[in-house]
Amino acid sequence: MQRFVVRRILSETNSTNSQRCNRCFFSQPAQKQETPLSDNEVFLPKMPPFDYSPPPYTGPSADEILAKRKTYLSPSLFHFYNKPLNVVDGKKQYLFDENGRRYLDGFGGIATVCCGHSHPDVVDAVINQIKCIQHSTVLYLNHVIADFAEALASKMPGNLKVVFFTNSGTEANELAIMMARLYTGSNDIISLRNAYHGNAAGTMGATAQSNWKFNVVQVKTLKLVKRESCRRKIYQKFCMYQVNDKTGVHHALNPDPYRGAFGSDGEKYAKDVQELIDFGTSGHVAGFLSEAIQGVGGIVELAPGYLPDVYKSIRKAGGLCIADEVQAGYARTGSHFWSFEAQGVVPDIVTMAKGIGNGIPLGAVVTTPEIAEVLTRRNYFNTFGGNPLCTAAGHAVLKVIEKEKLQDNAFVVGSYMKERLNALKDKHESKLFFALNHILGFPF
Repeated sequence: MQRFVVRRILSETNSTNSQRCNRCFFSQPAQKQETPLSDNEVFLPKMPPFDYSPPPYTGPSADEILAKRKTYLSPSLFHFYNKPLNVVDGKKQYLFDENGRRYLDGFGGIATVCCGHSHPDVVDAVINQIKCIQHSTVLYLNHVIADFAEALASKMPGNLKVVFFTNSGTEANELAIMMARLYTGSNDIISLRNAYHGNAAGTMGATAQSNWKFNVVQVKTLKLVKRESCRRKIYQKFCMYQVNDKTGVHHALNPDPYRGAFGSDGEKYAKDVQELIDFGTSGHVAGFLSEAIQGVGGIVELAPGYLPDVYKSIRKAGGLCIADEVQAGYARTGSHFWSFEAQGVVPDIVTMAKGIGNGIPLGAVVTTPEIAEVLTRRNYFNTFGGNPLCTAAGHAVLKVIEKEKLQDNAFVVGSYMKERLNALKDKHESKLFFALNHILGFPF
């Protein structure tokens, strides 16, 4: 008889900072044999049959890999569980460890694998492209980047049709912030408390969770200073610039409909943004950056009606509205292709990454032709952004989403899961809040 368990295992980060992380996952042994259950394991229903078994694993063991990580990789890399999972194979919605045990993947590589592990269409696209040319430069012509940009622009509302490719969501958000500042001539960016937008200088400033923010000046505003203003002539040639410690980022109240100060009243939260503009800035801002569903922040769907009022205030102050769709976008909510559409708004700039490459390092910024023009004031270049290999994979992913109707699937499966979870909430009289469909954790 096969046994199926939920393991509740403590996670270890590093020698100086251990975190305790209880997480459940479904798994199935590779062989039909009795394995005694420990005290912290329970029976689970049998997983459905699956027509794939990975080849025997002959690589290093989990212990050997862990030892190399500790020796050669950054100590900032942490892992789940005291005994980390060694993932060696993946197919569709399943992962396999070194012993051939099968796991249902509800994590998706941190909301990245959106059309299944090793999807044959994506694999074929990558192999065919790498046989042809893996990398050149956007300074030469290649149809792959243009074809994917055209397909991506076709999924955007309004006049959002100019695409800049990057390698990650952090890069995409950094570029969006810079474009907003260049276009408006203002420095101030408004984002939300509890937000996460990346780990570089500008995006760390826009992030508002202390565990993702290092104690450094995250955004530096450089101001030109006349040489004559220096007190001593000997220093005048070194006094061209001074650093203003002001970050230029303001964090508004988080419109969390479950734990927020105003419940689900989006209008009241939006007034806080207007007050930030009135009392925290010159009255002119560069932009507003937010997710419609906060990912790292805990899958928090913004209060209804919030974004329309905020976008109105931002645009009145001369700013641009930036939608961070890195985690919640790309058909994941089921009801819409982009999560901001649920709020009935059209941003000026949209950023994306993660799911658009299904695990390939790929990000993008989409904006209007007028806003895109600001990057022609100087040279803007990204060595790997938009390379043929990554854009071939990205185009294949988009085709799979459309061909297999994964947005519809996200809506159906996500709605069913939400219905069952609400039933558990009612049964056990506990207050639970869940966001939309696919982002609940069942991507394919």
